[in-house]
Amino acid sequence: MDRATKIYSSILGIICLSLAIMFFYEPVKVKELNNKLESIVEINTFPYQFKVVRINDSEATLSSPVSTDLPCGKVIGVIFPTIKNKSLLSPEFQKAKDLLARVQTLAENTVKSDPKIKTVIWELDRNWLIQNGISLNTY
Repeated sequence: MDRATKIYSSILGIICLSLAIMFFYEPVKVKELNNKLESIVEINTFPYQFKVVRINDSEATLSSPVSTDLPCGKVIGVIFPTIKNKSLLSPEFQKAKDLLARVQTLAENTVKSDPKIKTVIWELDRNWLIQNGISLNTY
């Protein structure tokens, strides 16, 4: 390789490495809170894994499979496949919905138990929804 190619390759390598670090780097506090969530059996064994996405000052953003803009019927059917075709009014569906709410509240309270976190913001986990065949275009 000539000198210019070596310099170009070196600069390109540094840029690629920097982008990889930025993409895969998880701040220490985010990692700490996610480890805390994983240590709780009820959260860790739940079919959807709630995760801290980011922290901004005293505000933590957690992932969620549901939101006010997305009907929970399809989501609950993916989380609990045994009730996929049950009526939204069925006792099984209501029990699953209550379990989702309880685990989500537990995740929120777990994160809020950290003295540095005052509020939790929920962010719809669009990637998880897409991976599980739930189209966001119809909502």
